[in-house]
Amino acid sequence: MILQNFYNDFDFQILDSGEFKEDAVREELINPILKLLGYKSYGVNRIIYSKTLSHPFVQIGSKKRQINIVPDYLFEINGKYSWVLDAKAPFENITSGENIEQVYSYAIHPEIKADIFALCNGKEFVAFSKEQKVPLLLFQLSEIEKHWDEIQKVLSPDKFVEKEILKAPETTYEKPTDFSYTDLKLPKPIDPKKQAMCRHFGVHGYFTRQSWDILQHYIKHFTKPNDLVLDPFGGTGVTAIEALILGRKAIHIDLNPLSPFIVKSLIEPVKIEVLLAEFYKIEAQFVKNCPKTIDQIEAAKLKYWHPTIKLGMKGADVENVEDLFTDKQLVQLALLKHLILKVKDDAIKNSILLAFSSTITKINRTYHPSSSRGENAGNAAAFAYYRYRLAKEEVDLDVWASFHTKFNKIVNAKKEIAPYITQTTIKNATITKGTATDLSHIESESVDYIYTDPPYGSKIPYLDLSVMWNAWLDLDVSEQDRREEAIEGGQLEKAKTEYSSLLSQSIKEMYRVLTYDRWMSFVFAHQDPHYWHIIVDTAEKCGFEYAGAVKQHNGQASFKKRQNPFSVLSGQLIINFIKKETPQAIQKFKLGNDIYDLIIETIETIESVIAINDGAGLEQINDELIIKGLEFGFLDVLSREYKDLTPILMSEFDYDQQLKKFYIRQNQKFKTKIPLDMRIKYFLLSYMKRKEFDKEYPTTDDIILDIMPLLT
Repeated sequence: MILQNFYNDFDFQILDSGEFKEDAVREELINPILKLLGYKSYGVNRIIYSKTLSHPFVQIGSKKRQINIVPDYLFEINGKYSWVLDAKAPFENITSGENIEQVYSYAIHPEIKADIFALCNGKEFVAFSKEQKVPLLLFQLSEIEKHWDEIQKVLSPDKFVEKEILKAPETTYEKPTDFSYTDLKLPKPIDPKKQAMCRHFGVHGYFTRQSWDILQHYIKHFTKPNDLVLDPFGGTGVTAIEALILGRKAIHIDLNPLSPFIVKSLIEPVKIEVLLAEFYKIEAQFVKNCPKTIDQIEAAKLKYWHPTIKLGMKGADVENVEDLFTDKQLVQLALLKHLILKVKDDAIKNSILLAFSSTITKINRTYHPSSSRGENAGNAAAFAYYRYRLAKEEVDLDVWASFHTKFNKIVNAKKEIAPYITQTTIKNATITKGTATDLSHIESESVDYIYTDPPYGSKIPYLDLSVMWNAWLDLDVSEQDRREEAIEGGQLEKAKTEYSSLLSQSIKEMYRVLTYDRWMSFVFAHQDPHYWHIIVDTAEKCGFEYAGAVKQHNGQASFKKRQNPFSVLSGQLIINFIKKETPQAIQKFKLGNDIYDLIIETIETIESVIAINDGAGLEQINDELIIKGLEFGFLDVLSREYKDLTPILMSEFDYDQQLKKFYIRQNQKFKTKIPLDMRIKYFLLSYMKRKEFDKEYPTTDDIILDIMPLLT
């Protein structure tokens, strides 16, 4: 029995309902853990519930009436208090702020003097030492079985007394078993809450962003603490950040330099008081020197640097980056960046530059205000329309006010991240600019899980659309970067075949770096089955085993969905693969996919040899392969790497042990290459007939998301 079952498959999503209160956290989630640790309401390892204490420092009224404080749990071992624990409601913050201060006051109380204090809100559990600011324990309660050894080392009775003094506690529960990757089933879809976390919502605009809780859901399901998680199409870093939050290691890669800039600047630990001090220095200088009059603006254009490069994107309303801004916007942004670059501490400077870059999203001529939420709630056209489209009416937002708002969001995000990503744990993050088609800097079979959301065809030309931000941040995009970008179209006008080749190469690289018996999850959010086919077909050719797709909704419909209700999906499929250590998969890896495909194709031609001879021996099959190997030029590889054909033949044919012959399997033919269009038509007709029979009326989204997984 593992602790997850100990909770009777408790649905942790109920904690967001608002109906699950502090008393329920105590009864249903905390008490079972304490019992398993070996604590009781009597004996040497005793729990004392709701002990009333007089506040040592605070009294009220003229008569100095005592204020009482009541910790939820005190733990007494051999007559001495060892630690204190307080329960909180699920919506309360337990990683920073007044709740920590409250429980700390219990621990240092003259009657208690406990070394450790802890809090639990049902979602998270955190424990501190009085002497250390960094948590001793910090984990999601839904993952408690993966942290059990860690918990025992910190909070079990044996931690506080010599083992020979204390007899092992009696318990009716079995200790948790090891986490098994291969026995995992696919995760169930969840109801996402995109805007619930400061570390993602409002930090910096981008073209696509996975919901943080979907990422947590998948990372927790497929990995355990200290596992290495990779996202080679990293975007805004939701995968990497949530992996670090959950105590994993993370590799974030993206070809767009804006991406690693956002992630590095966000997660790098800083002292908030120093960050605020530098901000106020910049504010004083900006207010003093801000150019507002025509003469001041003209002088500032000559004094302060601003980007002057070409956009180079078809369909843009202007040719140059500087034309995306009014003169006033241009010089005020230029002054602001000039002041930020004077900050000496790189981590502080990059944090403020992140707020600056986020401000650019609003301070430009392509900014379109929201018709329903006001002029401050809009977006840049690059994010909203996927092109540089000037607004019909320019919005003159105050630069400093916008920057101040963005800076506050960065500060809140950093405060939220701080308990999880520290000067120590930041070493678990590798954030780099690079291409998913070449992961040579990552060792083979070193990654424990891959979750990624790749580009799809010509939908979003990321590098082209990021020019405005990259230019201001002085981030370089080379011609080589554009050649390696896995998109269709763009400045280089790549064909679909070129895009397919780049995406396929990235999947091959992901297969190489992933450890055997580990998982890869691919986000699919496109209505074109061609892209589905590329992913699944390439993955299976590499040696991945397709494990199925999960239909996951994204929550509220996006702006793009409201614009294009039939061509944009309000949801996504998450395609899941496992890298199994089978003879067939290993041979694919050794030989390379192209050679392996030729060999399989050659073996399939042997059907006629087997049929004509009513079965064929290994020598007959081998002779046929040698002939084909000579014809196609893979005989040298075959003789070097593929000395034993038996595993492949056993997987494709029946074998008679007595006659030593291979036979075509009964009632089975070789795969015939049914055209994709024909398969789509077949499944679509079948699906619609079934829905008609059931008197159901599916939407376009339902049809696409239900039929796509059938096209493997």
